[in-house]
Amino acid sequence: MNAHLEPIRLPANQPPQFYRGGDAIAALRGASKSEKFGPEDWVGSATTMFGQETNGLTKLPDGEWLRDAIVANPVAWLGQKHIDALGVSTGLLVKLLDAGQRLPVHFHPSDSFARQHFDSHFGKTEAWIIVGTYGDDPRVYPGFKETVSKATVNDWARTQDAPTMLDALNSIPVQAGDTVYIPAGLPHAIGEGVFVVELQQPTDFSLTLEWRDFLASPEKGHLGLGFETAIETLDTSGWDADRLTSIIKHTADDSSSTVDLLAAGSDEFFRADQLRPSSHNATTLSLDPSFAVLVVMDGAGTLRTEHGGEYALAKGDTYVVPCDAGESTVEGDVTVIRCRPAAPEKRIKS
Repeated sequence: MNAHLEPIRLPANQPPQFYRGGDAIAALRGASKSEKFGPEDWVGSATTMFGQETNGLTKLPDGEWLRDAIVANPVAWLGQKHIDALGVSTGLLVKLLDAGQRLPVHFHPSDSFARQHFDSHFGKTEAWIIVGTYGDDPRVYPGFKETVSKATVNDWARTQDAPTMLDALNSIPVQAGDTVYIPAGLPHAIGEGVFVVELQQPTDFSLTLEWRDFLASPEKGHLGLGFETAIETLDTSGWDADRLTSIIKHTADDSSSTVDLLAAGSDEFFRADQLRPSSHNATTLSLDPSFAVLVVMDGAGTLRTEHGGEYALAKGDTYVVPCDAGESTVEGDVTVIRCRPAAPEKRIKS
């Protein structure tokens, strides 16, 4: 009889980035001052950076790429229902992202646009779970305040009018416990001093309108498509305060033992729950079988699997959990963010 797969504790995985940050990730992970942390940590990643062979991929402790381990044993890692819906892709990329400077104005393609232009089943819908902030004015910038024409946006990209681009976006102050769902096509930026756990579809397609001072060339911004073509997948509609409530949640005051963190509609792409077993004396939380990424935000506890596995959970730990681990439990005075792909019934392989 083959042994069941069990959760695996992961070290940091930090592909090179073009912007500053990383201190918040280092603090979460308890890194020493001599350890250098970049602004992104790709957790449980079977996704490479755009146009690269291995940068971005998670390497397991035995030296194997997680991507290759999943391809070699997909049912154990993902479960048959997941494979029937999404194939052997995890359907998920999780990052720790610490914006040590404001990120540029950018957007991501839809599934249909990615199929047409990048030969990919997946575009890049994403969501941010704000887990910390610092500095004088942490904020995010989701969606245009008012509808603009694609011709206008193309002109902004041509002239690199960064102040006008940023001013056209909503500017929203944030704190830990806020979450923002970013549908494909929505223009956005993350401000300096915002630390997030980010869930996204498993691609690295970023179309960057504000490329100057961030990227080496406009081609890096439009990924070789030209801005006029790239902007075809951009949402240029206006997002007023009422509409923004459909993508922004405030969860800081929710003391439930399990908190569904993301806005309605995001579960077509991914799921994220905050787990706090000690809340309301719910000393043990049961977890159904699923591929998952765990990020331990605070405290200490224990993860136990159906097959007798027992794993210590401490602040800064990250785990990848295979479906084969079965029914599991989390207990202790611990706060964990559990990230999962969409439930199979929510996503149909195209």
